[in-house]
Amino acid sequence: MDFGKQLSLVRKRAPLVQCITNFVTVNDCANIILAAGGSPSMADDVREAAEAVRGSAALVCNLGAIAEVDAMVSAGKAANELGKPVVLDPVAAGNTALRRQESARLLVGVKFAAIRGNASEIRALARGELTGSGVDVSGEDAVSDATLPRTVETARLLAKQTGAVVAVSGPIDVVTDGGQTILLRNGCATMARITGSGCMLTSMLGAFCGADRSHPFEATCAAIAAMGVAGDLAEERRLRNGTGNATFRTDLIDAVFNLTEEQLNGRVRYEVYEG
Repeated sequence: MDFGKQLSLVRKRAPLVQCITNFVTVNDCANIILAAGGSPSMADDVREAAEAVRGSAALVCNLGAIAEVDAMVSAGKAANELGKPVVLDPVAAGNTALRRQESARLLVGVKFAAIRGNASEIRALARGELTGSGVDVSGEDAVSDATLPRTVETARLLAKQTGAVVAVSGPIDVVTDGGQTILLRNGCATMARITGSGCMLTSMLGAFCGADRSHPFEATCAAIAAMGVAGDLAEERRLRNGTGNATFRTDLIDAVFNLTEEQLNGRVRYEVYEG
């Protein structure tokens, strides 16, 4: 798989990505899209969300903005009509009755090109179970070589239910369209020590899917690979300079900005899952 080619497409086409995301991460989501080569739009008011989609290449719906689900449904339906990819981040989808209800409404009302979450969030969508620990993955769902079979099974189930490419983020990232499944092993633990790294990744998915709407599986894999490699580069810099998580956040965005096709293809660690 040519991950660098997908990165090149983002920088060549500079897709405008409309994000409906939460106030905690909105600035970082905008900056990571810019770093990847896209352009952000943060139009989230229900009175303009559908109209704003017309000029966008992709739409990102982040359930962290739980009060804006009406805007997500309106904008999502407009994007579907226009043939533009919609990406979902089901933040804490299994934690409360409200989030289970609203995530179900989104899955019924909008066709998603890609869905990215941690293993607890993906399990909540696929199986309708109460899961998770706040916005973090629960201990029983943490992705490891030992838990891969059930993680992949759940991700494939959701992909078949929705027709979306499903990405499960963790120490091992899983991407599947219900048939083909790729494992990616880049990234570092410090990424979990900053607010919004998952939201940033989902926003990058919007940029990559918007740049290549005909190949959502390849675009999703490349976005996750780019973020993971950038995390490795930022962690190397953190350890070299003896800095902390605040500087790491900036270094992560910088690493995405400076990432080359050659670096991405040379440093990505991935494998096809045959199970």
